[in-house]
Amino acid sequence: MYVERASRLAGAVVWANTPDAAGVRPVLPDGCMDLMWSGGRLLVAGPDTRPHVPEGPARPWTGIRFFPGTAPALLGVPAHELRDLRVEPADLWPAAKARRLHDRVTAAAAPARALEDIALDLAAQAADPDPLLRRLVRCLDEGRPVSAAAAELGIGERRLHRRCLAAFGYGPKTLARILRFRRALALARSGTPFAETAIRAGYADQPHLAREVRQLAGMPLGELLGRGGG
Repeated sequence: MYVERASRLAGAVVWANTPDAAGVRPVLPDGCMDLMWSGGRLLVAGPDTRPHVPEGPARPWTGIRFFPGTAPALLGVPAHELRDLRVEPADLWPAAKARRLHDRVTAAAAPARALEDIALDLAAQAADPDPLLRRLVRCLDEGRPVSAAAAELGIGERRLHRRCLAAFGYGPKTLARILRFRRALALARSGTPFAETAIRAGYADQPHLAREVRQLAGMPLGELLGRGGG
């Protein structure tokens, strides 16, 4: 079972995922990065470009998911260095800092609250999120082409690509593709017919939607909805 709530950190989401009888489900690309805790392990999840199946036995996880593009400033590492990876804090920070954070979550009665507090502390020490990147997410999530979004933001496409690599882990075209995929999932899960989902989400047609879902989720849309992945 998966549950989430809005975080005290603007734009972030605190979540918990407890495996059920269906077993381990793939984590799907969403444009975000997470700070996660499970089985005594603290991990940072980089931005995904493909489905990620957690290793090892099924176990509960909890975490905080940062708004797209905001995590690198908090974590102090460009997003593209963590693309499709799960890493230990010691791989990002000095050993003493990583150990303090790990011990802080270990000692907490509510790990989710401890993760949220850590995120708030990191945010207090970091520069404010780049407002241009938030505007970019909004433009792309509205289905605008990258060229149109770049023009609206007043930034060249090459420069935008470089900034996206650092903030999101991939270029704006991949970000737009993943945001479109998430729009399609939301529509399909609400009961919208697949053909209508394809058009409303911004795909050329239903076969285009089917190809994209297979590439980003690793399975057909019908199977994905049946398993409740993501």
